Amino acid sequence: MVMSYLCNKCQRNKTYLISPQEIAEVLAKKYIVSVEEIDEIMVSLSNDNLIEFVVSDGKNGYYYCVTLKKNGQTFVADTKKSRKTFGLLVLRSCFLATVSFIFGIILRAIFKS
Repeated sequence: MVMSYLCNKCQRNKTYLISPQEIAEVLAKKYIVSVEEIDEIMVSLSNDNLIEFVVSDGKNGYYYCVTLKKNGQTFVADTKKSRKTFGLLVLRSCFLATVSFIFGIILRAIFKS
């Protein structure tokens, strides 16, 4: 969810200032997250080569200077593609299960007689 928010907030190669409290407010709709957990998430996203960020001190606390890397810019598209692939895999499995069931009924009818 953090990466989706960052993708929506940040534009291509621009750097944005985002506070941890701002991210926590967005996540508060589904999860209760502390600022320390957000720090860990940001480091994890940086280690996954999705974002580049620097911590900057300000009057009201600290902010992240966030820039999306190439993998971060394609994150939303990659997520949609993987969901579509998963959906097609489920549909194909259901189709094959149905065909197997019908084939089994036909064989049972042939050999029962």
